[in-house]
Amino acid sequence: MRKAVWPIFAAPAALVVLVFGLTSVYAGNGGVSMSGPSQFKQQDGQALFEAICQGCHMPNGAGAIGAGAYPALARNQNLAAAAYPVITVLKGRKAMPPLGSYLSDAQVAAVVTYVRTHFGNSYSDSISPDMVKTFRKTP
Repeated sequence: MRKAVWPIFAAPAALVVLVFGLTSVYAGNGGVSMSGPSQFKQQDGQALFEAICQGCHMPNGAGAIGAGAYPALARNQNLAAAAYPVITVLKGRKAMPPLGSYLSDAQVAAVVTYVRTHFGNSYSDSISPDMVKTFRKTP
């Protein structure tokens, strides 16, 4: 009767692959996310909207309902209060994930100002990076 030798070598080899594989994946992404960048490179509001927001809120800001409900940004009265979209982008709300760790204060200001001045919204008061910094500090 012949004994199978491969199980003796397979278990230690699998353990080595698992440990070194996970370590390199974790180290390679800075521990932030397994599926995306640690920071977005886009700087202007439109480019940030196109890279991050339009996947759920649609290119025209009309929102969508399907696997989840993604509210319309177009003609959205909630955007009148500047704090609402800034805090939503930074800390998330309902199904929207918090994006504060992925965006600088200037990027948050740019994308929020873009959304508040497009898609039928005409909230002309600009959002500054200093304003975002203040909201970022609030719990």
